[in-house]
Amino acid sequence: MRLVCAPEDIDLPATADDLRVVLFGQPGSGDRGSAGDAAKHEFLRRRLEAAPRAWDLLSIALSVVTADYAGLRERSPDGWTREFDLQIAVSDPAFWNAQAGHLAKAVGFLTTDIWRFGFHGGGMQPAPPKPAERPDADCVVLLSGGLDSLVGAIDLAAAGRRPLAVSQTVRGDAAKQVDFAAHIAGGLDHLQLNHNAHAPGVEEASQRARSLIFIAFGVMAATSLAAYHEGGTVDLFLCENGFIAINPPLTGARIGSLSTRTAHPHYLGSVQRMLDAAGLRVKIRNPYATSTKGEMLRSCADQTLLRVQAARSTSCGRFQRFNYRHCGRCVPCHVRRAAFRAWGVPDTTNYVYTELGRDDAEHAGFDDVRSVAMAIRNAAGDGLSDWLGPSLSSPFIADRAGLEAMISRGMAELQALHAALGVK
Repeated sequence: MRLVCAPEDIDLPATADDLRVVLFGQPGSGDRGSAGDAAKHEFLRRRLEAAPRAWDLLSIALSVVTADYAGLRERSPDGWTREFDLQIAVSDPAFWNAQAGHLAKAVGFLTTDIWRFGFHGGGMQPAPPKPAERPDADCVVLLSGGLDSLVGAIDLAAAGRRPLAVSQTVRGDAAKQVDFAAHIAGGLDHLQLNHNAHAPGVEEASQRARSLIFIAFGVMAATSLAAYHEGGTVDLFLCENGFIAINPPLTGARIGSLSTRTAHPHYLGSVQRMLDAAGLRVKIRNPYATSTKGEMLRSCADQTLLRVQAARSTSCGRFQRFNYRHCGRCVPCHVRRAAFRAWGVPDTTNYVYTELGRDDAEHAGFDDVRSVAMAIRNAAGDGLSDWLGPSLSSPFIADRAGLEAMISRGMAELQALHAALGVK
């Protein structure tokens, strides 16, 4: 599938079979896609001045997310892996064409699709606002509405940091993002952005590329801070428990992007290398790379606030599908429920399915419950290293032993949950 992605006034070469994607504007017709108009307007409304290559990275991320919507996995030869050719307008095509191969590998690791990139001139590059607003935050934290990002923002503020909270607005989470930011340290400066990616026709639901847009929003915000404009390096905190960050395929059937990789150290390391090459002084950090979710909850610096807000956070991989309720049975819900047990605090989350150990027609077919149960048995029987396979094979992983130990503790949390629920 070939997509040609550029602002409305930039005419890149395209054929009748290509999907035209209008970046930072509206589609204008039903046969075109679009992305980024609302995010651009909000960024400029706040009078924020981002680095030129940060705008280019956002153009790339918007194009990738739109492609992720446009390419239906069921139409691919194997029912999952798609092939994309993206032609994108940026302000510095020479630099990005030199990075195209590395970018294709990084995004391919994230989505397990095949990507090709070509870059052309004419990308979005707004005139600097006069006067520019330069926030005095000393770092950026991604605040999704999830439990891990909530803990991360609480801990940063408690440690004396002054984070700018950046959110990708998602239906069902927007209000809680605002509320979380308002209750941390008397109120965090908060920037909510929405990619508004749209592709014509039926859209793919799997959405494995969304973390790239979240990071791109974070980089935009980081390069707008006063500390960055004064020549400093800005930390960008993406807070995720180590077990979900690695997200090892639980069984042979859960291969590739069937297990998401949004915070995997290989992916984050690949993106960091690209930021470094671009001269963008932003460092992606995950302070919880060797912590389980239960350990994050137990060690959170403000237990009072966390007890009030934790159950309101979102973890479920099918949250929208179940009318903005946690399903209770997907792998992220498993990890969440196990973490609450390890924390020792009652879990008041409103789950659709609670009794995962019931042996009846309604519950026996839960693939994720079976996958977790099989993983617990196989890791114990085969040994953790053999069970993990290539999940920790990356030049960006220096502490394999620490990650293995964390995964072992995460498996123990899941095992305790299954024992309590009577899953066999």
